[in-house]
Amino acid sequence: MNKLLCLLACGFLSLSSVQGTDWPQWRGSDRSGVSQETGLLKSWPSGGPKLLWEGGAVGEGFSSLAIANGRIFTMGDKNGQSHLFCLNGKGGAILWSLKVGKSGGNYAGTRCTPTVDGDLVFALGQFGDLVCVDIASGRERWSKNLASDFGGKSGGWNYSESVLVDGNNLICSPGGSQATALALNKRTGSTVWKTALPGGGESHYSSWVISNGAGVKQYVRLFAGGTFGVAAANGKFLWKYDKLGKNTANIPTPIPFGDYVFTAAGYGKGGALLKLSRRSGGVAVEAVYFSRELKNKHGGIVKVGNYVYGDFDDRGSPWCADVRTGQVKWRRDGGGQGSGSACVTYADGRLYFRYQDGIMGLVDASPQGGFRQFSSFRIPDGMKKSWSHPVVSGGLLYLRGKDKILCYDVRDSNRPAAPASAMRLWTDSTGRFKVEARLKGVNKGKAILEKRDGSVFEISLDRLSSADQAYLRSL
Repeated sequence: MNKLLCLLACGFLSLSSVQGTDWPQWRGSDRSGVSQETGLLKSWPSGGPKLLWEGGAVGEGFSSLAIANGRIFTMGDKNGQSHLFCLNGKGGAILWSLKVGKSGGNYAGTRCTPTVDGDLVFALGQFGDLVCVDIASGRERWSKNLASDFGGKSGGWNYSESVLVDGNNLICSPGGSQATALALNKRTGSTVWKTALPGGGESHYSSWVISNGAGVKQYVRLFAGGTFGVAAANGKFLWKYDKLGKNTANIPTPIPFGDYVFTAAGYGKGGALLKLSRRSGGVAVEAVYFSRELKNKHGGIVKVGNYVYGDFDDRGSPWCADVRTGQVKWRRDGGGQGSGSACVTYADGRLYFRYQDGIMGLVDASPQGGFRQFSSFRIPDGMKKSWSHPVVSGGLLYLRGKDKILCYDVRDSNRPAAPASAMRLWTDSTGRFKVEARLKGVNKGKAILEKRDGSVFEISLDRLSSADQAYLRSL
């Protein structure tokens, strides 16, 4: 794997070995599905990595895990009720649980992954029950119901999103014609703004992400009517891309980067790269491409450098494509273990694919060389037919199944810590830019450089000279 692409993938990496990073919400701190861990095993023993503990008793659900400050948060149906659970990060013992509406649904079990923000955790039950809870005590601070309080409509598979907290606000999606998109004060639950999105329709099953495309901070999400953008400041409708609309179910979380958004859906739809631009005081959207080869049902998609990875609909056929062109670089047409819908998470040069049939696979994230599965193991009974996305945090791999959480140690004790970065001369591809600085890390595709006077600045990795890029690959 090109290590420069590994650096590009992460929100921030310091030059050390395993970084014990939290995973405080759906798909990690920036909702990208990309773990910031390094120093992990590049392959696993035949029986899989070491199982540290098995615990939970968290009921039935499709919810993934949020991990913060030594605690684990998830949801599950138990004893006829939907619950929010808080567990001890060491051993998985339940510290407290809170009832969050009724259980069941079109598919039995919870869907939402909790969102941790400071001393609060937020969770959404499958029938629209939204709660704000004090982490220390498990006491409910406030609650709303997206259907009854805001006239929301979820779709046949019930409410499934994982709510977004941004600053003082909580962003969620009642759906319907009154408040398709909604912002609440995170501490009081009072309405900050609500927006009726034209053609938005039912909430469906995606989750919000933050984009600064076209220089405008906005929230982006997939609804029944397609992919939408709304202004973060006031919820104003900005744009929509409706080619993914009128679908059985729209599920994957979009991936924003720069002035672009990659968005995809399953059930025979496909994937598209959207470009955002300023126009007439607003934001315009145009499709760079649309490809039916990039469809994805509910296993999710991750972006690593200039490449995106996902499962072909829900067939257990992972693919890699150039996000700039949509060109498929490889797709699994054979080889490796695992079948059925494949959920994906990225960490340290590897793709962690969890297949619906209970196989956990470790796959090369290089866009060259085709599909290569380095390792796999069968997850113990009781974990099959689960669509919960895997989590890699603090050097550990977490898997959620029915009434159970498994924690595996994926740290590589034989990989030494990387040496501290020394001062060196950095240049760009033209040779006109030259500066002596040390590398502090990488943040969203930019090298963080510190000069001798202590000042810090950023430069895009694709601007660096080939020599500098080779230096990064050598780290």
